Amino acid sequence: MFRHFENLIDPYAPYAQTDTPPNRLWPFLAAYMRPFRKVFAVAAVLALLVAIVEIWLIDVMGRLVDMLSSGTPGQVWQDHGLSLIGLAVFILILRPALQALDVAVLNNAIMPNFGTLIRWRAHAHVLRQSVGWFENDFAGRIANRQMQTPPAAGEAVFQIFDAIAFAVAYVGGALVLLGQADPRLMLPLLAWLALYAVLVRWTMKNIAVASKASSDARSTVTGRVVDAYTNIHSVKLFAHHDSELGYAKEAIEDLRKAFGAEMRIITKMDVALTALNGFLIVGVVGWAIALWMQGQASVGVVAAATALTLRLNAMTGWIMWALSSFFRSLGVISEGMETIAQPIELVDAPDATALEFREGRIEMRALTHHYGRGSGGLDRIDLVLKPGEKVGLVGRSGAGKSTLVKLLLRFYDPEGGQILIDGQDITCVTQESLRRQIGMVSQDSSLMHRSVRDNILYGRPEASEDEMIAAAKRAEAHDFILDLQDPDGRRGYDAHVGERGVKLSGGQRQRVALARVILKDAPILVLDEATSALDSEVEAVIQKTLYGVMEGKTVIAIAHRLSTIAHMDRIVVLDGGHIAEDGTHAALLAKDGLYARFWARQSGGFIGTEAAE
Repeated sequence: MFRHFENLIDPYAPYAQTDTPPNRLWPFLAAYMRPFRKVFAVAAVLALLVAIVEIWLIDVMGRLVDMLSSGTPGQVWQDHGLSLIGLAVFILILRPALQALDVAVLNNAIMPNFGTLIRWRAHAHVLRQSVGWFENDFAGRIANRQMQTPPAAGEAVFQIFDAIAFAVAYVGGALVLLGQADPRLMLPLLAWLALYAVLVRWTMKNIAVASKASSDARSTVTGRVVDAYTNIHSVKLFAHHDSELGYAKEAIEDLRKAFGAEMRIITKMDVALTALNGFLIVGVVGWAIALWMQGQASVGVVAAATALTLRLNAMTGWIMWALSSFFRSLGVISEGMETIAQPIELVDAPDATALEFREGRIEMRALTHHYGRGSGGLDRIDLVLKPGEKVGLVGRSGAGKSTLVKLLLRFYDPEGGQILIDGQDITCVTQESLRRQIGMVSQDSSLMHRSVRDNILYGRPEASEDEMIAAAKRAEAHDFILDLQDPDGRRGYDAHVGERGVKLSGGQRQRVALARVILKDAPILVLDEATSALDSEVEAVIQKTLYGVMEGKTVIAIAHRLSTIAHMDRIVVLDGGHIAEDGTHAALLAKDGLYARFWARQSGGFIGTEAAE
């Protein structure tokens, strides 16, 4: 039975993705609610029926009091026995069945799937954001907003059907019930309802703002804490335990104050609600007793009115809390929207096609990118890499080397000029097809917190076990991988490497990352200080491997250790976002310019290595 309700909605069903999700609350939620429209309609009807049954039972209990006082037990049984049996059957069988259907639709069809659908689609949207988008925020805050929004949305939907719809139907039924007994009994209920609406409006107006402030503060705390944990080596290395505590305390204190302001609203609401409910009980029950004393109402009417008001008294706190929770959830959703509803700015062109790789010719024409600052980055670079050519890229920090690589990978779109691969503008091809043709090993080769096998297969998931092991051997990683064991006892290629690969040494991470790129076997290769984390002995072996990997590929290699790129076909020297020099190692040394000065500054060990080669 549970599986039937759980499978009414497929949260992973295909859907039309949008680059510009709604930036207003209700349209944002409506987009996620669309697959649930029929189920929501059923849930609303069931909530209405459950409320009607509850009101009807109170009415029946009032009539039952009058029935029992109408004669002797024998006469009552003779006249109403079948009705009493029918009532018992309804209460024992039919009412639980209706209640079971109501909670199954809400708890098993809606709640698990609604949050899952939002989490799945929000994650899919965030993953499509550019690298630059991620660089402008805390990973912890992004994750926190994405994780807290789905349960908040689920809580809001739950309260709509579990409390709000039920409460509206219940109050409406209560008015009808009291009106049937005596229209005058409706007056105190209507007066209470008006005052209750004023209190609700005040509470919701203030709680939504306070809740968003709390949610913002909570995300800030998460961002700062995750930032410290992610960079725990720096925290320990610089002995900043106390300053990190202070940095976190500042955000935690802001959260305490924001949450305290939210709780003040709740306290004021509770006090006012208690006073209002006192007015409700005295008004309705007192008036019913007064009518009975005047002979205008039966004992059953007094009993029903009493049961109704006591039930409303118990419900009002629950309803108010449900409404508070509802609007508090909306505040959390609004805060989450600041991340998961942001438009995708770096998108494929509407008519983008897959990159058709032919030879590997790369052309950069008047390539310009300043990160929106007007300076820095690259300024009108013209550079051509012939098919299969190996080009070394050198220059001071900030000269534009990394910018050039990021533009080639289309992590950013250039502010001016274009990059062409085999004559195709990379902004006119799909991003995935572009990056499938490029393999990259960077200086900071972070790994996934997964097994070594998963990390290497990330380069080509469909590769066989033998192909994966062969790639690891070429990267000089196979032997140390076999000796690995994680805290859970997993060994070798099954051992997990920790967040960003922290359980491995820098050299081990670099070799696993290199194995991943070897397995990918892309025709364009980018090396960004690919051997910087290796010791000299391993580096010498890896250099030979890299030369083998480079065969037949178009290569861009960034290096500060010039001996690693001295044998490239050409070396391009960047300075201040421009190409300062371009030529072979020997030609640039003979020119006695910027490259020659860089080379002269290198230590004797590097020059000796070059001479020995």
